[in-house]
Amino acid sequence: MLKELMVPIFENAFESARAAGDLSSEEKPTVVIETPPNEAFGDFSCNIAMTLARAERKAPLMIAEQIVRHFEAPEGFLKDVRIEKPGFINLYLDGDYLCAKLTEILSAPDDFGKNESGAGKSVHLEFVSANPTGPLHVGHGRGAALGDVLGRVLKASGFRVHREYYINDAGNQIETLAKSAYARYLQDVKGEDVPFPEDAYQGEYIREIVRSARFREAVGTLEDEKALLSQAGVIAKDLILEDIEKSLAGFRVRFDEWFSESSLFTENGNRVEEAVAELEANKKLYGKDGAKWLASSAYGDEKDRVVVRDDGRPTYLASDIAYHHLKYERGFDRYINIWGADHHGYLPRVRAAMEMLGHDPEKLDVLFVQFVSLRRGGEAVQMSTRSGEFEELSAVVDEVGVDAARFFFLMRSADTALEFDLDLAKEQSSENPVYYVQYAHARACSLFRQAEEGGEPIGALDAPSPGVLVLAEEHQLMKNLLEWPDVVRTAAERFEPHHVTFGLIALAKQFHAYYNRNRILGQGEELTRARLCLSKCVQVVLRSGLNLLGVSAPEKM
Repeated sequence: MLKELMVPIFENAFESARAAGDLSSEEKPTVVIETPPNEAFGDFSCNIAMTLARAERKAPLMIAEQIVRHFEAPEGFLKDVRIEKPGFINLYLDGDYLCAKLTEILSAPDDFGKNESGAGKSVHLEFVSANPTGPLHVGHGRGAALGDVLGRVLKASGFRVHREYYINDAGNQIETLAKSAYARYLQDVKGEDVPFPEDAYQGEYIREIVRSARFREAVGTLEDEKALLSQAGVIAKDLILEDIEKSLAGFRVRFDEWFSESSLFTENGNRVEEAVAELEANKKLYGKDGAKWLASSAYGDEKDRVVVRDDGRPTYLASDIAYHHLKYERGFDRYINIWGADHHGYLPRVRAAMEMLGHDPEKLDVLFVQFVSLRRGGEAVQMSTRSGEFEELSAVVDEVGVDAARFFFLMRSADTALEFDLDLAKEQSSENPVYYVQYAHARACSLFRQAEEGGEPIGALDAPSPGVLVLAEEHQLMKNLLEWPDVVRTAAERFEPHHVTFGLIALAKQFHAYYNRNRILGQGEELTRARLCLSKCVQVVLRSGLNLLGVSAPEKM
C-alpha cells in the first residue's frame, strides 16, 4: 500500500525533471522502493539516481537533487526527504498520516491485505500429486502446505485459482504396487512361503492393506493368479488414495479436482496417442532404434527424449505431455506445478513439448521443493522411502498439530532445504515461531477483554487523533501494518508464500516488544483508545496472515 503510493511520486518527478530539461534520459527507469536496514535512514529508500547515473553522465547526488526538486507527494504524506551518499533518496513518512491510514484496516478488517493484482486472471495450480503407492511423507507435506497457501494468496490477490491433484495411477509404479500387495497377501494372509520381490514397496503399510477386511473380501474369491494380481493392485491403490485424501483433508488442504492419469488412456479418446500423433504431424518426433524420440534439444532441453518405446509403450513423458497439453486447452492464463527437487531437469522437456504443440511455454511455472529433514531429541530422524522407513505426514501432524506443521513447512523459501525440529514445534515458548505469532494475536485480543472488565471507555474505534501515537516503535508498527497488502501481493506475484510467514513473525516480534515496554490500558482516554486502536490493527493483520497460512488465530492461550 505505502510503496504503491511512492512509486508514482518518483515516476512523476522523473518525468517533470526531464520535461524541465534537468534530466535527459529517454528510457523511463524502473522505480524500486526498499526498506533501509537502519531506521535512521528513513522509512523507505530509492536508488533511482544511481540507476540513472550512466545514462545521464552525472553524479548520482546531483541526479537525486534534481528528482527531489520535482517531488509532488500527497498532502501530509512525507515528513522529510533526505539525500544520502552515494545517491540514495530516503523518505521519512509523517506519523499523523500513518495514523489516519489505520482507518483502512479498521473499516474493512476482513478485506485488509487483499488486492486486485490478479483480477481477471486464472491460474491452474497442480500440487502434491504423490503416487498412490504409499502414504504421504513429510516431503509431500511441505509441498502440500506450499501449494495450499500459494492458492490462498493468489485468491487474495484476485486470481481465479483451480487446484488440482494429478493421480499417477498408470505405469510401472502401479504394477509394482500390485506385485507388492500380492506377495504380502500370499505371505501374511495365505501363509505361503514366497519370496518378496526386491523392487517391491517395503513399508509396513503394505501389510496393513492386505490384512484389511476390504482387501481380503475383494481378492478372497479369486483363484486366477493374473486376476488376483490385478485386483490386488486396484484395491491397494484405492485404499492408499483414500488415505492420502484423508491425510490432506486433516492437513486443511483441499482440491477442486483429482485428475486420474489413467483417464488419458480411455478407449473413447486416448489423449496420449493423440498428443503423440500431433507431435508427429508437426514433425517434432523422429524414429531411432525402433522408438519415437522428441526433438527437445532444439527447444532448450539438454538432449532429445524418448516418448514411445521400441515395444510401442508410451513413456512417462508421453503421459505428462498429454496431461499438460490438456491443461493448456482448458485456457488458463498461468499454469503452476509444484514438484520435488529431484524433478529439476524435467521442466525443459515439458516446456519444449508445449512449444512444439503451439502453446506458450512461459505460461508454465514450476516450483521445486527442496527436501525436509526432521530432528527429534536433538538428533536427525533417519528416513528412507526405498526401505519403507519414513515419517508419514499424518504422524508428524498428530505429534505437533496442524498449526505447527503448516507454519514450520513455510518458514523457508521452497528452494531452500528445511530442517523441521519436532521438539521446538511442540514448545509453548517464544522460541517456537508459530506459538509466538499466535500468542501475539491472543495478547491483542486479551487487551479488549481487560478493557471491558476494567471499565475502560472503548466505544467504536477509529483512527487515533493526530499527535497521540508519537513513539518511534508506534511509528514502525503503523508502517509495517500498512505494508501488509504489499506482503500479500509480493507472495502472490513471486509465488513465494513464505513472505507471509516472515511478515507475521516480524510483526509479532514488534508487537510483543511494544506491549512489554509500554502500558496500553489506563493511560487516559485519548492515549488508551489510540493504543487500543493500534492493537486492534495488529490483531486484524495477524489474523489475516494466519488465515492465509491455514493456521488458527486463537483469542486465548
